[in-house]
Amino acid sequence: MKAEDTITLDLRRKSSIADYMVVTSGRSNRHVGSVADRVVEDLHKAGLSARVEGMPHCDWVLIDAGDVIVHVFRPEVRTFYNLEKMWAGRAAMRRAS
Repeated sequence: MKAEDTITLDLRRKSSIADYMVVTSGRSNRHVGSVADRVVEDLHKAGLSARVEGMPHCDWVLIDAGDVIVHVFRPEVRTFYNLEKMWAGRAAMRRAS
């Protein structure tokens, strides 16, 4: 789906909310919604369920798949919330290539 600037944060032994957090961006509300739809579809194909929040507006979509939390943002919204900075001291961060 060509999500942009994807990072994975390793939260194991750092937080009880999840083992991993994925943060990525879409170019527009429509792109954010498409990326989120694909993630949810692929999770369901893998036999996993997910709770989704933020789909009506698609500025920020949160997908909670239990051990993995995925955040899909529009770039401006991602910059505003800056989750990477919030978690930088707590989690190892890896950028997708």
